[in-house]
Formats: sequence, C-alpha cells, structure tokens
Amino acid sequence: MHLNESNAAETLNADGRGAVVLLCEHASHFIPGGLDGLGLTEAEQISHIGWDPGAEAISLILSQALDAPYIAGRTSRLVYDCNRPPDSPGAMPVRSETTDIPGNATLTDADRQARVEGVYQPFCNAVDRLLQKRAAAGLATVLVTIHSFTPVYFGKPRAVEIGVLHDADTRLADAMLAHSAQLNRQVQRNAPYGPQDGVTHSLQIHGLAHGLANVMIEVRNDLITEKIGQEKIAAEILNLLRPALSDLGLEVASA
Repeated sequence: MHLNESNAAETLNADGRGAVVLLCEHASHFIPGGLDGLGLTEAEQISHIGWDPGAEAISLILSQALDAPYIAGRTSRLVYDCNRPPDSPGAMPVRSETTDIPGNATLTDADRQARVEGVYQPFCNAVDRLLQKRAAAGLATVLVTIHSFTPVYFGKPRAVEIGVLHDADTRLADAMLAHSAQLNRQVQRNAPYGPQDGVTHSLQIHGLAHGLANVMIEVRNDLITEKIGQEKIAAEILNLLRPALSDLGLEVASA
C-alpha cells in the first residue's frame, strides 16, 4: 500500500481573512495506488459511499464568497474517513450502506495505523496549522464543514434538503436556523444525521476543542449534481450563514 500525505489534504485560500474556515473531509473519491480500488467497481468508488458529490463545488463557491480558507480531504472516505476518530468502525468501514468494502475486510493493526498516519493525521495537522496561524494573527474564526447526503438511504427517501448539524455548541446552528424560514426548502436541525450518529467528530476536535463556534452543513446530493444547482444551493447557504455570522457579531466578507 502506498499512501502519500500530500493526497490527504489540500489547503486553498489559506490567507483568506473572512471569519469562516471551511472543511470538506469528503471532497474526493481518490483511492491511492496499491489498494486495488479496495476491491470495488469504478461505479462503486465514485458513488456517494466514496465521497460527498457536489460538496467541494459548494465549498469553493463559499470560499470565494466569504474569503474563507478551505481545507479539502483528497482521499476517499472509504480509505479513511477524516470525520471519524481512529477507533471508530466507520473510519475504515467494512460495509457502507449496502456495499461491502473488500479492501477493508482484513486490515491488520499495521494497515490501520498506516492509514491513520497517511490520511487522518495529515488532514488534522493541516487544520491545526491553519487555526494556529489565524489565532496568531488575531482573526476571529468559526468552523463550517460541508457535506452531502444521498436522497435515498437503505431504500427510504429523505425529505430533508439542507441539514444544519451541531454538537454541544449550538450558537452558529441556532443563528442559521433562525433565518431558515426565508428559504423554500426543507431545512432541519441535526438531519439526516446528528451527534448520536458519530458525524460531529470534526466539529468536536477542530471546533469545540478550540472554543470556536461551529456547524456542519449537509446538502441532499440530488440538488447539486449540476453547476446551476450548486450555485443555487451555495447562495441559499450564504443567505443563512451571512446573517448568522452578523448575529454572532462577526464581520461578514462579501465577494
């Protein structure tokens, strides 16, 4: 197995001065060479089980609009899910929804540690470096992570279109949801997942641990398959996020 730490994370607009730092842990479905595609077909590798379709496109729009630094995960979450701690079964899943992941079925402790060191730790280190740099520069910071989800899960349709997720710190989520009535959308709190599903790891270690207001945004991926949908949803997220930042007393960058 060959894991290149440069494939773990990419930092864009690192010198952005806006209040938001964006993370997209599942921006890529890339599986490093030597892993034999984890034994999956190409269609399975590029499906929603391997990444969050449309999430990076939204992140890039938000980064430009908010002058926000953006850190993207560059390795498939099936190799290592950077929104899960190393001891979580979901970090290197043997099954995702209805799909078995053969390449994860017989991992040794050494295999697991190699993925932790080659993917998870470099991603976390990139986030830590950015947050430390901003703290040293005296920049106010909130953490926003961007995800997408499948409209049908285990055969059941999902009505929610935009999820606003939080862990113990509800400040930013509360402020965004206070403005959600303006959208003609199904916007819900902690849906289609919540802290009980183990999806707030990044919020915990990169947001809560540093005392930063934080939120996780989930978008149903059938809404963002094309550029026009991505631009529309990004604009709607901005219509929630900008006034929420203002409500929290933070300066709001504008493109």
